[in-house]
Order: sequence, then structure tokens, then C-alpha cells
Amino acid sequence: MRHDTGTVAVITSLRTMSWHWRLEDPAGAAIDPASVGVEVVDSDNQGDAESWLGENWRELLDRGVATVTLFDGENEIYGPMALAAS
Repeated sequence: MRHDTGTVAVITSLRTMSWHWRLEDPAGAAIDPASVGVEVVDSDNQGDAESWLGENWRELLDRGVATVTLFDGENEIYGPMALAAS
């Protein structure tokens, strides 16, 4: 998308971010959220994704999720992060 600001044209990206968590078993393999009865929501930003995890980590742990990894689209941001205290 192009915005003309007078003397300078500015190009902006229409990239939509999709922040989401990958759920993982104790061996580090990805878990399909439906297989453990949870729905992992896509968030518009990192803070919302982290808030969702803060509200749901105990349930995830109870359902067999050992670690999680945060993604922004296809880009891995951080993880794996253990849900259980070490």
C-alpha cells in the first residue's frame, strides 16, 4: 500500500501478524490442540498471546502439554518453554 505524504511516498506493509503457541509433548513433538481438547487462539500481538498462555497454562499442563513455543506467523519467537516448575 502506498501513502503519499507530500514530498515523500511511504510504503507500508499489509502483513497480518498471527501470534500463536505451538503445544508440545514431553519429547518436544507438536501436539494438535484438538487432541487434548483445547483451542489455541491466534492473537494480534505478543502481549495478547502471552496473556492467553498465562490464563491457560495450568489446564494445558493438566492435559499433557509439557512445553510451548511462541510464533509470529511462521517465525519462531521463543521456546520451547516448560509449563511445569523445574
